[in-house]
Amino acid sequence: MSTTSLDHPLLLSVHSDDRLAIDIPNTAHQVSNDSWIQVGIVLGTGINSAFALGYAGIIMVPLGWVGGVVGLILSSAISLYASTLIAKLHEYGGRRHIRYRDLAGFIYGQTAYSLVWALQYANLFLINTGFVILGGQALKAFYVLFRDDHQMKLPYFIALAGFACVLFAIAIPHLSALRVWLGFSTFFSLVYVCIVISLSLKDGLQAPPRDYIPGTKSSGIWATIGAAANLVFAYNTGMLPEIQATVREPVVKNMIKALNFQFTLGIVPMHAVTYIGYWAYGSNASSYLLNNVSGPIWLKGMANIAAFLQAIIALHIFASPTYEFLDTKYGIKGSALACKNLGFRIVVRGGYLVITAFLSALLPFLGDFMSLTGAISTFPLTFILPNHMYIVAKRKKLSLLQKIWHWLNIFFFSCISVAALVAALKLITVDSKTYYVFADL
Repeated sequence: MSTTSLDHPLLLSVHSDDRLAIDIPNTAHQVSNDSWIQVGIVLGTGINSAFALGYAGIIMVPLGWVGGVVGLILSSAISLYASTLIAKLHEYGGRRHIRYRDLAGFIYGQTAYSLVWALQYANLFLINTGFVILGGQALKAFYVLFRDDHQMKLPYFIALAGFACVLFAIAIPHLSALRVWLGFSTFFSLVYVCIVISLSLKDGLQAPPRDYIPGTKSSGIWATIGAAANLVFAYNTGMLPEIQATVREPVVKNMIKALNFQFTLGIVPMHAVTYIGYWAYGSNASSYLLNNVSGPIWLKGMANIAAFLQAIIALHIFASPTYEFLDTKYGIKGSALACKNLGFRIVVRGGYLVITAFLSALLPFLGDFMSLTGAISTFPLTFILPNHMYIVAKRKKLSLLQKIWHWLNIFFFSCISVAALVAALKLITVDSKTYYVFADL
């Protein structure tokens, strides 16, 4: 049974199975406005972001050919499956759940609502931190092509990337407003992917035999566990209900179309650049592949600028749940150019991104951030919760065999999540001893 709160017109008090009522605010952002293909491109933008330039180094190097290829393919299939479970629950209980925490709260109650909220925002904050680091790395790589005088350090470039992200966040009020920018994002992705693939092929054909199994046995164990978390990070779906909220009716059918697009055509560029980069450079593959490739300066410069610009757009996607929460809480509606709304975005979004950029410059360990994000929040949000929520929501319709299957998924990914957390903390501890704060990596 559900009731409407009379105290606040923007709140909807709901509860499931006599659990504690939870106030669910209506959103200040647009809902049911986008086609499935636009949503598919949003999802594809996340997969083919500049993070993809690091998977050869942080996934393939620790796991090798068999582990890396099999792991990426299996994680693609499992992520599609888990994402489909979440998509099917979007209209569970006769209402739309436009936020991940809303769905969890409706199924489990207040405690789960708060816990999922904390996990999701930790996940998104760490991803945003990674994008600012990526933007700074791309700018520095561009600078070094023309002037390698060591006068400009990585923290300076991270600050510039953070400033660019602030300007973009002010200009684009919500996720649906990306529209034409998704076209630019796709173009930028194709630019750096095609350049990296072509230059890597050239380097690989000219290079002597490469070593594909690096490191000591002990360090390899920690790196392997960390790479398992990075496998999940590559297909991060920790904000799927928020993205599904933008799709037009019928929302479940259209979202599944978008997911099928994401995990077929959408993953091809990322897989290609990962495998070709690892083939070309072996155990020397970098966490930012453009640092490995050799070729015309103008071509590498174009790829770095494309990676920088794409990181700015992609960050906006993963920051949008945070923006939506703030805009809804403080009633930021109407024209994006209204003085109140514009001032709010400048102060609040600007402040959020300034903090993000500061922490990015303070601890610019990109690979470790991916591992930590995967362990803390991506595993629970992407694999563990979808399976358990599906059991709870569909418990009367599932056979015993289906329930066993979902419970096996929950148990397996819970174990992997704990192991990945230990590995991530171990790697961060090691890197913290090797590098100093505000390091120029």
